[in-house]
Amino acid sequence: MRLPENFVQEVLDRTNIEELVGRYVTLKKTGSNLVGLCPFHSEKTPSFTVSPDKKMFFCFGCHAGGSAITFVQKAENMEFVDAVAFLADRAGLPMPRESEAHAPGESVSRKRVLEANLEAAKFFRACLFDPAIGAPGMAYFREKRGLSDATIKHFGLGYAPDTIGSLTDYMHKKGFTDEELQVAFLCGKSRKTGRSYDYFRGRVMFPILDTSGNVVAFGGRVLDDSKPKYLNTSDTPAFKKSNHLFALNFARHSGAERMILCEGYMDVIAMHAAGFENAVATLGTAITPNHARIFSKYTKQVVISYDADDAGQAAAKKAMQILGEVGIDVRVLRVEGAKDPDEYIRKFGAERFSRLLDASRTGFEYQLDTILKRHDLSVGQEKIKASSELCAVIAEYSSAVEREVYLAEAAKRLELPIEALRNTTEKIRRKKYEDYRARESRDARATIKNFGDPINPEAAKDPKAAATEEAIIGMLLMFEEYRREVAAGRILLEPTDFITDFYRRVFQAILKLQNSEQGFAFAMLGQDFSPDEMGRIQKAEMARRELTQNGPQVFRSTVENLRALSEAARNKDADLQTRLENIRKSKLHKRKGQDE
Repeated sequence: MRLPENFVQEVLDRTNIEELVGRYVTLKKTGSNLVGLCPFHSEKTPSFTVSPDKKMFFCFGCHAGGSAITFVQKAENMEFVDAVAFLADRAGLPMPRESEAHAPGESVSRKRVLEANLEAAKFFRACLFDPAIGAPGMAYFREKRGLSDATIKHFGLGYAPDTIGSLTDYMHKKGFTDEELQVAFLCGKSRKTGRSYDYFRGRVMFPILDTSGNVVAFGGRVLDDSKPKYLNTSDTPAFKKSNHLFALNFARHSGAERMILCEGYMDVIAMHAAGFENAVATLGTAITPNHARIFSKYTKQVVISYDADDAGQAAAKKAMQILGEVGIDVRVLRVEGAKDPDEYIRKFGAERFSRLLDASRTGFEYQLDTILKRHDLSVGQEKIKASSELCAVIAEYSSAVEREVYLAEAAKRLELPIEALRNTTEKIRRKKYEDYRARESRDARATIKNFGDPINPEAAKDPKAAATEEAIIGMLLMFEEYRREVAAGRILLEPTDFITDFYRRVFQAILKLQNSEQGFAFAMLGQDFSPDEMGRIQKAEMARRELTQNGPQVFRSTVENLRALSEAARNKDADLQTRLENIRKSKLHKRKGQDE
């Protein structure tokens, strides 16, 4: 039984991987991730990592990894479908019947989902402006957030009544079926009764529009402290999180030379209401390379406006790196005297916030200030620590010119000779390169030595080709743009170019998902690969993420290398076959002469 992708995605969206894994492993917070002792092999030093943002786990020791589904498969010794059923039961979702397990989009089109979303947006808006129904929502928007009716109407804000089936009943009267509403993530189906129920209940609603003005999804926020705080539409035939930014439909017309990247819907709305119509936000997810490419279409500068807490700073650092990779000038806004931009604007006004924007710092200046604030430079040991951290930051920049500019600034602030910092920075860069080369060599030796590799036994025959294949798979998993280029034939890469059967199967599965109605989703690979194979696939992605050079030219060059290796292997096989055939003919000729 093959499960619909939209159902599997809903199960994953409703599964808190931190809470799930926490039932098996004692986890400790480290930055934006959690670490613990791996439950799948014996170890004394924690190498098991859980990433709540990505909803993934990975062990750097035994290379187990994947989604919550893969974790359950390994922890409970289950098949893929059984693991999905296990998680679905925890989330209160009924498993689809065999007859319902068709590919998403086969019976519900993108057009029909958009029609359903538009009708639902009208319903939520009508509920908000109905005093008998929408009073809690209006109190939140008007009184707590200080929004005018004009702003509420401009963004099409709404309210989902705290009832089981108000929206579902309304949509039925408009001619929409349960299946259409489920595919659009507007309703679910009760396990006990089989009846449909509203997906969004007792929440203020934020419709999400694409740049053509279509309502493609919704975000819903609770009015109390219950969890989850935000509920967002999962991927549908009309929507994929990484392809959209909240309020981009307005921001792209603002004419501003820069855009402001916020953490949440209300920050964006507050900024637009105050006249900053160039503000956008990601949709309940961390920024992705695809988001960065969207930004690059509309602006050359992005000001990151995230919360000042540890989580916000970690997210800002990640966003700086991802946006910088596509050539965007990244600035970081430090909001002081308020917990977020929304509160700052309400406390101090739009004019003062505008001055704050103009004073935003470059990504390096932000990291420089952050590091220097953590250390007392009057203490020698603290100054050494600060200089080491800054040199490590500067070493990440590939441009020699950028490194020189930042070294000069760091030397000035630290009151140290620039030559000393330059030497340390170059030492770090050399060490990173040597570590990378050593890791490549070590992995190659291990591959040659381990002829019994159960996942990819053919790797031992041609370790260089296997390493190249792993690099390509890693980059395909990381970047949707590369998957699209290959799927469209703009980058020539065929299954026959892969030398090992394992990575050839992975490549074919990735392309199949990319070309599906729903698009690529990592967890869906679990239907075709074992948990151990999923760990190896994720290892390919993790290995590439450790490297700073994953740009388009690197990808194209790696593909060309593989094609050259594949061609050489084919020629070698052909030469061998020719020699064997010549030997066979020679023996036959000799035998014939002896017979005569």
